[in-house]
Amino acid sequence: MNKPLVGACFAALLIGATAAPATAVGDQPSAKPKVKAVDLAGTVALSNCSGSIVRVPDSKPDDPALVLSNGHCLENGFPAPGEVIVDQPSSRSFTLLDGAGGELGSIKASKIAYGTMTDTDMSLYQTTSTYSDIESKYGIKALELNSARPEQGRKITVASGYWKKLYKCSVDGFAYQLKEGNWTWKDSVRYTPDCKTIGGTSGSPVIDDETGKVVAVNNTGNESGEECTDNNPCEVDENGKVTVREGINYAQQTYWIVPCVGEGNKIDLSREGCELPKPSGVRGR
Repeated sequence: MNKPLVGACFAALLIGATAAPATAVGDQPSAKPKVKAVDLAGTVALSNCSGSIVRVPDSKPDDPALVLSNGHCLENGFPAPGEVIVDQPSSRSFTLLDGAGGELGSIKASKIAYGTMTDTDMSLYQTTSTYSDIESKYGIKALELNSARPEQGRKITVASGYWKKLYKCSVDGFAYQLKEGNWTWKDSVRYTPDCKTIGGTSGSPVIDDETGKVVAVNNTGNESGEECTDNNPCEVDENGKVTVREGINYAQQTYWIVPCVGEGNKIDLSREGCELPKPSGVRGR
């Protein structure tokens, strides 16, 4: 994994990053509307990882804001395979950043709304601030989660609040299964080699440069060419063939989240179309 920097279970950390601006959109009348270049606005720094303030298309200004990060960034350690955490109290703080990476202030969690490392590597914190609170106090709008699956070849930016860095590359493809140690993730995004993410970038939003929407959450990479070990995920295809791509990094898709968010930004795993892993006893429709 792109390891947390404090209290990690795995090996020591690397330091280093690159940054690049997002792609501009044409001015022709027939072209799509311009999108502001991707920057760090709306990202947050955790004590050990990166994250971002996110909303779904139906979120309201007075809804409690959500912070997206990785399951392996949770303050209580890595969830076990098969473990799904919902509605667990939390008072974790997040440092909110502006577009240039300046620190604006802190927001605080009220609970871990959702967290798992099964099928995906994801955490969602509910905060004590509403979206309108954050916008009026800091001038920051939440990043919107795209409701559609990302596309191969799209230009993307991995925006790390921890390092205050932008990593620029494209979606190279998708891993049917991505196995790392005891964990298995499904339909993971594989980056082109330019996104050399490192420890502390875990939980960074992966932003589509054209739409400005979040399509994935950064989580891991193969560091030394080993096969399916901690910090060295391997790809497994539909036929069980294993492929190792040393130096290549990955993210988990976030369109899964959108159908699972109900009124008031509440995570409701029983909603129609919600396919996020569920605790035992919770059934989707």
